[in-house]
This record gives sequence, structure tokens and C-alpha cells, in this order.
Amino acid sequence: MATEIDNTDFEIHSLDETYINEPQAKHKWYYNIKYLLVGSLFGIVFVKSEVVSWFRIQEMFRFQSFHMYGVIGSAVIVGAISVWLIKKYKIKTFSGEPITFSTKKFNKGQIYGGLIFGLGWGLTGACPGPLFAQIGMGALVVIVILLSAIAGTWVYGKYRDSLSH
Repeated sequence: MATEIDNTDFEIHSLDETYINEPQAKHKWYYNIKYLLVGSLFGIVFVKSEVVSWFRIQEMFRFQSFHMYGVIGSAVIVGAISVWLIKKYKIKTFSGEPITFSTKKFNKGQIYGGLIFGLGWGLTGACPGPLFAQIGMGALVVIVILLSAIAGTWVYGKYRDSLSH
């Protein structure tokens, strides 16, 4: 029994120290502008496809429209195909490092976390990914949701060791 707990703790804390695919090269500040550009493009796509729309999110949770389910389902299919291709062809990062996937062990905390996440998403109409796009399109009230998400992450980090995982 103690071995099971130790292994679970290891799985939870194993990624605390370093990133798995963290590049070793250090670059100048402007090297990261590409991420700003891709993130901006991602935000524009979110806004134009209406996935950041509170009304579209409410339609999804009320089962009134297929729009959001189609977008999410398409993302899952593209992600699954991408992971399959990366594994099959052993694709590497741009800096030449191998891409690795670690297996995760299922536990009941994932159900509770998913329920809390879904409840928050349904109540606020905001998922963590599009928060910045919503703020960028002028929905400044979403700043409260962003600060709440940050506070929730901080609380989890503070009490993570005392929670049953």
C-alpha cells in the first residue's frame, strides 16, 4: 500500500522540477515573438469561430446547438491523429529533441476536477484557453474569471500535498 502511495506521489510531483521536452538552448527575448504571433492568431480564430462566445457556450451546455461539440470533436480528432503521426514517424521538435509521451494513471480526483472545471465553465461561460481572447475582444469582466482561475491554481498548489490523489 505504501508503495502505491509513493508511486502516485512520484507521478504527481515528477514534473515539478523540469519540463520533459524543455530545450536546453537559451535565446534572446525576441526569439519568443513567434509564440506571441501564434497565440494572437489562435485568439483571432477563437473569436471568429465564436468558441469564446458566452452564448455559444450556453447553447452547448443546454444541448441546443452542435457548434461547440463540432469544434471540440474536431480538435480531439486532429489531436489524436497528430499524436499518432508523431509516434509513428518519431517526429522531433524543431530543435531536434525527441517528443515523449508519459502515461498517466487514472484516479477519482480527475472526475472531481472535471466536474468542477465543467461547473465553472458553465457558470462563467469561459474556459481557461480562450480567457485572453475574451479579454482581447473587450469582455473585460472576464478579468475577474482570469484572476479566479489564477487564485484556484494557487490554492490547489498550496494544498496539493494534503489532498488525496
